[in-house]
Amino acid sequence: MSDILQRPRPTTRVGDSEKITINLGYVDLGHIDLLVSESLYANRSDFIHTAVRNQIVRHADVTRQSVARKHVELGLRHYGRLDLEAHRAAGTTLDIRVLGLASIAADVSPELARETIASIEVMGSLQASPAVKAALADRLR
Repeated sequence: MSDILQRPRPTTRVGDSEKITINLGYVDLGHIDLLVSESLYANRSDFIHTAVRNQIVRHADVTRQSVARKHVELGLRHYGRLDLEAHRAAGTTLDIRVLGLASIAADVSPELARETIASIEVMGSLQASPAVKAALADRLR
């Protein structure tokens, strides 16, 4: 495997990302600041994005195997009211597993969510109304 850094393409917009907080030691932070001052990175965030992307690429085989084994959907998955009503009419429930972003439409009631979603596991981010999240709290993994 190549040790050459792969710079990420700017593919995220503010609404397409989630802010996280990390704690770094002073020495690590100093190394990052040195690399930024040498113009290898535009700023600290650029360095961290690049480091994260490189680790994702480095472990891509593990991710692919796990996604296949766990039957996880990769990317963005949206669950709308009509989709869930169709499941309710058919008498079926969903076991949702998403690596990325799972979103439940704003017009989905907590009752409809409970009737149609048996379990939900999101590695990434779940976007749903607070009422739907509360209704599904015992089904979140």
